[in-house]
Amino acid sequence: MSLEKPLNPSWVFRSTIHWSFRLVMLAVVIGLVLFWTIDVTSNHQDLLTTNTNTFITKNITTKTTHQDLLPTTNFISTKNITTTNFVNLTKTLSQVQPLNKNKNLSWVSVELDSNYSTNLFSRWMAPGGEPCKDSTTEDIFINGIDNGEEHEHGGVVELSSGVIHEYVFQAVDGSGSYRCLGGDYFEIDLSSENWKSRPPVQDFGNGTYLFSLQVHQDFVGEFNLSIGLLFRHYQGLKFSPERFAVDKLLRVVRIRIRNDDKNVLAAKLPEIKQCGKSDYRKDLWAGRWTRHGRNDECRISNDGRYRCLEPNYPCQHPWCHGALGSVESNGWVYSAHCSFKLFDKKSAWKCLNKRWLFFWGDSNHCDTIRNMLNFVLDYEMGVVPRLFDMNITNPKDPKQSFRITNVFNGHYNHTGNYQGLNSLYNDGYREYLRGYFSGEVVPDTLIMNSGLHDGVYWPNLRRFIKGANDAAAFWAEVLDGVRRRNVVVPEVVYRTTVATGGYARRLVFNPSKMEAFNGVFVDKLKQFGVIDYIVDHFDMTYPWHYDNRCNDGVHYGRFPVKARWRDGQIGHQYFVDLMLCHVLLNMVIHESRIAATVILCYLQFSSNRSVHNGSLKQLNPQDYCFMKLRTFHVFVYGRVFINLVMGCFG
Repeated sequence: MSLEKPLNPSWVFRSTIHWSFRLVMLAVVIGLVLFWTIDVTSNHQDLLTTNTNTFITKNITTKTTHQDLLPTTNFISTKNITTTNFVNLTKTLSQVQPLNKNKNLSWVSVELDSNYSTNLFSRWMAPGGEPCKDSTTEDIFINGIDNGEEHEHGGVVELSSGVIHEYVFQAVDGSGSYRCLGGDYFEIDLSSENWKSRPPVQDFGNGTYLFSLQVHQDFVGEFNLSIGLLFRHYQGLKFSPERFAVDKLLRVVRIRIRNDDKNVLAAKLPEIKQCGKSDYRKDLWAGRWTRHGRNDECRISNDGRYRCLEPNYPCQHPWCHGALGSVESNGWVYSAHCSFKLFDKKSAWKCLNKRWLFFWGDSNHCDTIRNMLNFVLDYEMGVVPRLFDMNITNPKDPKQSFRITNVFNGHYNHTGNYQGLNSLYNDGYREYLRGYFSGEVVPDTLIMNSGLHDGVYWPNLRRFIKGANDAAAFWAEVLDGVRRRNVVVPEVVYRTTVATGGYARRLVFNPSKMEAFNGVFVDKLKQFGVIDYIVDHFDMTYPWHYDNRCNDGVHYGRFPVKARWRDGQIGHQYFVDLMLCHVLLNMVIHESRIAATVILCYLQFSSNRSVHNGSLKQLNPQDYCFMKLRTFHVFVYGRVFINLVMGCFG
């Protein structure tokens, strides 16, 4: 028998390399799968809710809390900016000087870009290829502060009250060289003991940014301006952004706001008026929280509430109207380009009587509905489920009632999560929504919201823009169907998504992504002519989003309870969502819809009178429209109002 063929050493070596390489690649693939699974699972658990609406989260610690953003000492870091770069930066920024510095005496205002979605997508897709574009932002240079032009009086910047102060700043890399690409997401906060606001920020797309400071003369004093970098170049929009979060505090600047007697114009800042219907047409708000009372001895009660001020503690004109104590905020109240009425239960019931409110959005709507019923209307209500449809009757006046419907949009199955606008691609879910708008009786007001679950579902900005476009088209089709039946179309309000707080600032529903998604969906809804009004809840929540005192990360209206909160303290603050309840009621109360309903039913009466027989021919227009208005669930101040409107039509 012949000997076996001897082994070829080179063949053995090649075989060994071959199988080793396979083994290594298999290990790499398994490692990537495990990493991806852990990453996605951790993101999903943060928004997980059970059927009893119990919030389940991981214990995540954050580097920066709200207290960290408000130290009492000044911090300016320019150690990486060389003399040469300093000169170059000063020269560059001097070409982008603010136009109205110390001259603009109107209230600071921001507007949503026309074609917001297209412009955002273009910047998101902007190519690199140059050193100034491919570098990473590590610091900033603030013209007018870092170069010492206004940095006097012991390290305190002194500014006049009333006027708008605009500052341009430049993103720089680790060597101090300027960057020439935008998209960085900065968290900017202006705070004092009695003032909290988010200064508006403008991104020029070339590495330079502008923020605007303005404080009313009633709130002069010491302020802290804090600037932090949360994400670089649109990295917050990534499908899994947590590992890209920077969350770095760059500046804390001490500012002294003073009334300048020499500047006579500073005393003529226009007084804000109480909000009217037209004020809700503004796409973006630039509001502030101001404090008009304080009880330092206030303690949490056994039911988890903070009754720090008497319920009838009055508002201070012009910052709000009504009883400030009812908000249970220890003196804080929100105002924007207008100020809001704070409702007592009598006026709230009168406002909502015979109306139908339809909420479509995430579980924050459940909290708002429950808080409105319990705190504002004094109507005892426990958990408001994700699918909710109920006629609410005033227990003290059975003649007063209204209807509230809530449909969850986090998933087409109300027990699921992480779908958002994608839920509208489900046929059964679309038909379920259409059912509420297919009859002669439809909701008076449709309050929309989406964002948190979208942040988890959509893999990139391109896909979300497509989903938002299709969602807007769906709602346009639903409302057109109502209009074609000669039924009064509901007023549509878009309530922007909250600024997620504390640990959630780094996750899939981070403020950078939520602000972008808010802008995209509002842009698409406007293109299709769907929305009538905006409530900018993102702006309302932003000053309180740095920690979890007022939120659990994604909800600002969790019901009060005397128990350990996720930040380790006993109890939590819930007044931000209570303020939202009053803001929504201010929008609902105005009666422009009544006139539209009366006019429409008069036209219907005129066109149908000749073809109907019997009882309709025996009715006059006033009687017919009174019947129709009762059907439409619209609150009317009696026949006098109907006769007045009918008089305009002969």
